Amino acid sequence: MAQPLQDPAPAAAVMYSSIIEELGRSIVGGELGPGERLTIEELQNRFGVSRTVIRDCMRILESMNLVFSKRRVGIVVQSPGHWNVYDARIIRWRLEGTSRARQFRSLTELRCAVEPLAAAGAARHATEEQRAAALRLAGQLRALGEAGRLEEFLAVDIEFHALLLSASGNEMFSALDDVVTEVLRGRTNQGLMPRTPREHALASHEAVAAAIARADPHSAEAAMRDLLAEVREAIT
Repeated sequence: MAQPLQDPAPAAAVMYSSIIEELGRSIVGGELGPGERLTIEELQNRFGVSRTVIRDCMRILESMNLVFSKRRVGIVVQSPGHWNVYDARIIRWRLEGTSRARQFRSLTELRCAVEPLAAAGAARHATEEQRAAALRLAGQLRALGEAGRLEEFLAVDIEFHALLLSASGNEMFSALDDVVTEVLRGRTNQGLMPRTPREHALASHEAVAAAIARADPHSAEAAMRDLLAEVREAIT
């Protein structure tokens, strides 16, 4: 039986991460095209590391379906149709590259499909603590947004949307936490957020939270659709 991938030791974490980041960005950015072949020896020389390190890094990239290994051929770059497009690292690399607009569109459409239903689920299934947390976070978003404190606003916004996914009662929605986090972070990092969040966005977050707090799934779903309509318009 195949053994699960193990995280590298802390002392080697930076080295592993830098290799994975460089190769991952090269593949996602198109510098390494589909079908291109790599060898362990070539990568050893390029990065000045051991064969074991390269093999471990290739296993991680293979788990993301960016490459595959073939006997007597070597390591082959996969075409985009094979990539694990829900992997947070691939999302981040795509948002940093030339396909940024297409990736934002895809992610926003995914959010439009999932988050209104997640909000409705949260209105039905959230605990009292989660309902109170939704109201608290919406209030913090209002205060931070009006103050123009975008970094803190982003952190709270991530927490707000993660809470809704978790409280939805649907484990598949909850598993999209990292995906939503990357698109929220990417929108801010790419300068696609206004210096002060729009009033509509702040009010929509408050409306979603209020509907969840009073266990009103229909209003929660409608308010989230309204919020994401503004997001979709801003992205497109």
